[in-house]
Amino acid sequence: MSTIRQLVSRNKRENKAFHSRVRHLFNCPQRRGVVQRVFIQSPKKPNSAKRKVANVRLTTRSMVRCHIPGEGHNLTKHSVVLVRGGRCQDLIGVRYKPIRGVLDFLPVRGRRSRLSKYGVKSKN
Repeated sequence: MSTIRQLVSRNKRENKAFHSRVRHLFNCPQRRGVVQRVFIQSPKKPNSAKRKVANVRLTTRSMVRCHIPGEGHNLTKHSVVLVRGGRCQDLIGVRYKPIRGVLDFLPVRGRRSRLSKYGVKSKN
């Protein structure tokens, strides 16, 4: 048996609000930005490393923290990078990654596997 409240509000369920995890991209797949600072950050508790991180000012005038993927990099202050979404799970507040092989960010040297993720052109 239905209650009065169920009968009154029949078929009036509201959709759950969408929450973007990469809100500084403003519903775009990538954004261009300028590196403001490159530094090293240590990960959360069970892990131990020195992860390379960059503060990037996007064209939307917002500052984001990006994890630099791969071994070695050529990023310095005022380098221009293309930023995509994708968080680094063991770094706090790091939700973006610059794309290698685009603009000023060079691809990984001597890479043999997963080439496209690190901006390396295939040998064929």
